[in-house]
Amino acid sequence: MERSQERNGGEGVAGREPGGEGLRLRREIGLWSAVSLMAGCMIGSGVFMSPQGVLVYMGSPGASLMVWAGCGLLAMMGALCYAELSALVPKSGGEYAYILQIFGSLPAFLVIYTFVLLVRPAAIAAVSLSFAEYAVTPFYPGCSSMPQAVLKGVAASCILLLTLVNCWSSRLATMLVNVCAVAKVFSLLVIVVGGAVVLGQGRGHTETFLLAFHNTTQQAGRIGMAFYQGMWSFDGWNNVNYVVEELKNPKQNLVWAVMIAIPLVTSLYLLVNISYLLVLSPNEILSSDAMAVSWGNQVLGAWAWLVPLAVVLSTFGSANGMFFGGSRVCYVAAREGHMPQLLSMVHVHRLTPTPALMFTTAVALVLVIPGSFSTIVNFLSFLGWITYGTTIGCLLYLRIKKKNLPRPYKVPTIIPVIMLLASLYLVLAPIIDHPQIEFLYIFLFLLSGIPVYFLFVYFHCQPRCLQMATLYLQLLLEVAPTTKNVD
Repeated sequence: MERSQERNGGEGVAGREPGGEGLRLRREIGLWSAVSLMAGCMIGSGVFMSPQGVLVYMGSPGASLMVWAGCGLLAMMGALCYAELSALVPKSGGEYAYILQIFGSLPAFLVIYTFVLLVRPAAIAAVSLSFAEYAVTPFYPGCSSMPQAVLKGVAASCILLLTLVNCWSSRLATMLVNVCAVAKVFSLLVIVVGGAVVLGQGRGHTETFLLAFHNTTQQAGRIGMAFYQGMWSFDGWNNVNYVVEELKNPKQNLVWAVMIAIPLVTSLYLLVNISYLLVLSPNEILSSDAMAVSWGNQVLGAWAWLVPLAVVLSTFGSANGMFFGGSRVCYVAAREGHMPQLLSMVHVHRLTPTPALMFTTAVALVLVIPGSFSTIVNFLSFLGWITYGTTIGCLLYLRIKKKNLPRPYKVPTIIPVIMLLASLYLVLAPIIDHPQIEFLYIFLFLLSGIPVYFLFVYFHCQPRCLQMATLYLQLLLEVAPTTKNVD
């Protein structure tokens, strides 16, 4: 084991503790890697596909832009609340770690149960499907609908390739996050500058902004669904919290990463949406299957192929960031006994959480088969805001019950209060205003975690076949247990 660590030279996520008593996560993520991870996860498929959904639900361009600004504000407030929680609970795992520490085992298990089996794999599946859609589009010019088998095959290939990268080297995965983040920001700047050129030439649809709020919806449920679509584009604002144990100087760098990444992404999103509205009429936006491609065809001419290439890079990098953070949550939960022990192990040579990565891959591949982008976004957002609201409740609970805890970083109390009220609104408004049977299915899935918890966690029911399978897979995958890395 020592030889393999020396050979990797600190490459992986784990290393031997000073006392030589096992493997632990190593702090390899600096400030700019944290900014890249956060921004890289946020800038994915959403900004190229969600503007259409926001406009559909809000009914007017002006209200749509207000939703985008509101989503950025919510992401900023949520990330600041999470930064305070990470200082109080310095563990990887994000919401799961905070809820486990403050509200106990059962609520934390329900969070990880939905996250590992549905939320993160489904998010990876959704991003991979949008990757496939833009990757395949150039090969089917003028085709209104592409073969589903081809789309699913390309999405599955994307997932498998990212699994290979993340299993091979954590440093390679981090480098890929950084490279893709730069490519994403550059592609969004191209769209912003293109819109400015169109406006300067007097070819922009300026009449769209003269009646910016015409036909704005007043329905609470539709506003909530618009926020679901918009917040999907900001999904990843909490990704650095999943890897706190791998972050250098986490109490300082996490706050700085939030202050840099989220305002940057919010500004780019607003400018990109304005560019879309200048180049495309609202009707063109609503009728387009690939809005960014339609924009490129009108602005870039012969260089329009750059747009699908930019989207492919963007979605690929976003899916990679989801793999990187999501596998760590699975790994931390297994380390706490809420998932099979095998998932808490790392490869003895590569020093990556290979079992957790492979498990996430298997579930994501299953969800790619029946999945569609818009459906996944709406129902993942519903589950996500239940979790966010519960996590913000942890912070308010500590403010009331543990007032004297040392806090190296503290947000004004009004911020978590606003976040909690926003979470309640975004969970309840779509159900009350436009109830759908799928919401009931999700709620039943959440409740199904209770008997699973009592059977396998509370009563420690571990069939002998499962123990034998763990042993054989440990030998086959060449993985070993780890220890916690806390300050």
